[in-house]
Amino acid sequence: MQTQPSSPPVTKTRRRTSGGFFYQMQIILAVAFFLATIFTSWVPGQSQPSIVAAPTLIVPTPTTVVASPIPGGPTATPRSRPLIGIVAGHWQNDSGAVCPDGLKEVEVNLNIAGLVQKLLTEKGFDTELLAEFDPRLNGYVADVLISIHNDSCDYINDQATGFKVASAKASTNAERAANLVACLRSRYAMITGLSLHSTSVTPDMASYHAFDEIDPITPAAIIETGFLNLDRQFLTQQPERAAQGVVAGILCFINHEEIFPATPVSTP
Repeated sequence: MQTQPSSPPVTKTRRRTSGGFFYQMQIILAVAFFLATIFTSWVPGQSQPSIVAAPTLIVPTPTTVVASPIPGGPTATPRSRPLIGIVAGHWQNDSGAVCPDGLKEVEVNLNIAGLVQKLLTEKGFDTELLAEFDPRLNGYVADVLISIHNDSCDYINDQATGFKVASAKASTNAERAANLVACLRSRYAMITGLSLHSTSVTPDMASYHAFDEIDPITPAAIIETGFLNLDRQFLTQQPERAAQGVVAGILCFINHEEIFPATPVSTP
C-alpha cells in the first residue's frame, strides 16, 4: 500500500469586509447629528435641553350639537324657538265628513291648518303641518300639538253650531292639558264669535289616536272649529278668522296669558 503524501496545513485568513469602516462612520455621524440637534435647541439658563414639540391641530367645537336621530323617535336637536305641530284632520288618510254637494271635511281642515301654520310662522315660530296618521307623530316632541277637525254636514238641530275642544282623557300633566283647552276655548270664542258646543264632545275626541302616539311631555288638544252645516259659511268664507282663533289660543297657552273672558256655551 502506497502512502499518500500529506497535504500542507491550510491557514485560515480573516477577510476584512469593505463595509466595516463606513458602517462605523455612519453610526458616529448619526450620534453626532442627534447630539447637535439637542444642544442646538438648548437655551442658556435652562437646566436641561428642551425638545420642541410638533404643533397641535386645534379643531373648533361647533356651537350647536345635533344628536343622531333614533329611527321612529324625536329628533334631539336643540331649538331656540318653540315648535308647534298642526295636524290637518283626515289629511292623506280619508275625506272625513262629506256634504251632499261634495264639500269634504278634509278640505276645510287642511285650509284652516295651513293658515294656522302661516300665521305662526310669521310670528317667528317653528311649525310643522302633519297628516292624520303622520309617521312623525310617533314619539313627537313639541311645545304644542293641535289637531284641527270639523263636525258633520248633516242638519241635526238649530243648536248644532259652534266649536268644541278636548285634550287627552288621561294626560300625564292634567294641569297643562286643562290650560291648553281653556286657552283655546277662550280665544277661539272671542275671535270667531262662535259658542262652545261642550255637550257634543265625544269620547272619540278625548281618545284621539295621536294622544297615545306623541311623547307624553307634549301638550296636545283636538279642536272641531265648527259644524259643516250651520257654520259652513263661516268655515268656507272666513277661514282666516278660524285660524286666528286657533293661533290666539296657542299663544295664550305658550305665553301663560290670563284666560278671559268666560267662554260662551251654546244651549243644546
